[in-house]
Amino acid sequence: MRDWLDQRAAGTATAYLFPQEGTVLSWRALRAEALRVAWTLTRKGARKGESIAILQPNGRDGLIALYGALYGGFRATMINLVAGREAIAYALEHSEARFALVHQEAQALFERARTGGIAQVDLHEEPPGTQLHPLASSDHALLMYTSGTTGRPKGVVHTHASLLAGGWTATVAHELTADDRGLCVLPIYHINGLCVSVMGSLVSGGSLAVCPRFSARSFWADAAASKATWFSVVPTIISHLLHSAEGPDTETKTRLRFGRSASSALAPDVQRAFERRFDVPIIETMGLTETAAQILSNPLPPGLRKIGSPGRAYGNEVAVLDAAQVPCDPGIEGEIVVRGPNVMREYLKNPQATRDTFAGDWLRTGDLGRMDADGYFFVTGRLKELIIKGGENIAPREIDEALYAHGDVIEAAAFGRPCQRYGETVEAAVKLRAGSALSPLDLIQLCKERLGVFKSPDHVHFLEDLPKGPSGKIQRRKLLALIDRD
Repeated sequence: MRDWLDQRAAGTATAYLFPQEGTVLSWRALRAEALRVAWTLTRKGARKGESIAILQPNGRDGLIALYGALYGGFRATMINLVAGREAIAYALEHSEARFALVHQEAQALFERARTGGIAQVDLHEEPPGTQLHPLASSDHALLMYTSGTTGRPKGVVHTHASLLAGGWTATVAHELTADDRGLCVLPIYHINGLCVSVMGSLVSGGSLAVCPRFSARSFWADAAASKATWFSVVPTIISHLLHSAEGPDTETKTRLRFGRSASSALAPDVQRAFERRFDVPIIETMGLTETAAQILSNPLPPGLRKIGSPGRAYGNEVAVLDAAQVPCDPGIEGEIVVRGPNVMREYLKNPQATRDTFAGDWLRTGDLGRMDADGYFFVTGRLKELIIKGGENIAPREIDEALYAHGDVIEAAAFGRPCQRYGETVEAAVKLRAGSALSPLDLIQLCKERLGVFKSPDHVHFLEDLPKGPSGKIQRRKLLALIDRD
């Protein structure tokens, strides 16, 4: 990372823009700021490769904190600011961080979650120069905690090599160049925002417009003001944009080469409706925290995009294995696995979980799917999210897509409810557009028409908002408890 930032800083190009502030940060200025942070941490006694906790929202200081930790040879430990006090306290303790770079907006959260003697470091200190730790591509660079689908979150460790490879996979798939400018509305403490947008811009030599957070009201205005040529979002954002009154002007639509969707499945009906309305192609992709984001992508137009598929492999190998861990023939369902330079090194202090997630040199994604004869993958469900009703497996994604087929549905997620008779029954949570006259029975009937009675939900619950993680991905596992509590 140090070499790459030094190389970019040799020129005068812009690295980051902050459209809502009207300010810019060049690669040269970023390197100077990162070097200052690296000196500060080194002089305070931070050891090579140790965790530096970063509690920062999107913005200038957050990027300087990230690059400062990386430049100094430390393990940038990105703290999810919306994870809740318990999860944040766990990450701070488990990572054994002794130093933290904390934004003023996260100060109160840090004080509630901190345990022990974590020293808060001032980003703006002016230390004298000092000798930095030597670096190798295999050294620890990033620690990011998974959302913890079951049990405690796991700390995913990436090296300098795998972190850069995460930016490279996005660069080659999307043909990013120094002339491109991304629009980042996803938090950089999530793997999508960090690797695709931030690392993708570093590797490609392009620039990135960074917004504090997603806003449907300002999204298109920010895209216009920053002259963005691409953006990376998640399906819930695409749905919210589709249902908002705002849209891009002609110049912005012409300039945007593509929008990118990741983190969860994009419903085909939502994708088609978005492209019809805004005339901006959406590239569906797939990635994981453990693979520094992207493993699959559809090609750019005029290449063949297959709606409903996250595409084919770029920069790594992807396959489908059966229960005996033997590769499946095209069309046969199994578990999607990946290997390549972007795969994580390990789960921090959890060798058993590290062993369990690998099948030989393949990383197991936990996703069920199949590959077609053209090498495109189709995800059919998550191993841990399957609803088992009467002994039959039901993929929640099928139900989600049936619900999204109605134009009034902004967010939707199916889930299982324990049942003595069937093992589990099917239910769903939905957010509707304002003013919709839809009833739960209307949506249940829609599902019956598209899926049949057996797979259709017995109940549909209307919510103001569905619970989401830092990237905007709906957290299906929280729905049952949330609905029963209310």
